Amino acid sequence: MAKIKKGDLVQVITGATQERGGDRGKQGKVLEVIGNRVVVEGVNYITKHNRVGQTQRGTKTGGIETYEAPIHTSNVAIVDPKTKKPTRVGYRVEEQVKDGVKKTVRVRVAKGSGEDIPDPKGK
Repeated sequence: MAKIKKGDLVQVITGATQERGGDRGKQGKVLEVIGNRVVVEGVNYITKHNRVGQTQRGTKTGGIETYEAPIHTSNVAIVDPKTKKPTRVGYRVEEQVKDGVKKTVRVRVAKGSGEDIPDPKGK
């Protein structure tokens, strides 16, 4: 089970500081998880030059695009919902009874405050 999921609020904990043009300290929502990398909203912007062309209708395509590039999961930390600071993630096992059936569920817990980290999907 991955500790960082799509929709989580994370903070960049490594790299150059914002005063030096980097992204350390920035917080953003995880847009996508790609293996052991995550795409974070507003972090790690890169520019890509695309060849200029034309569509069938004659409109121009291409040019310079900027978008968020993936960043390794070890360089980000989940933000504690109570303290709003980066924290490590632990798990607590709970038993839930639904329609007379027992089910064990792993709940993510912030190591710093002990507060539950809400599931981004709302389950």
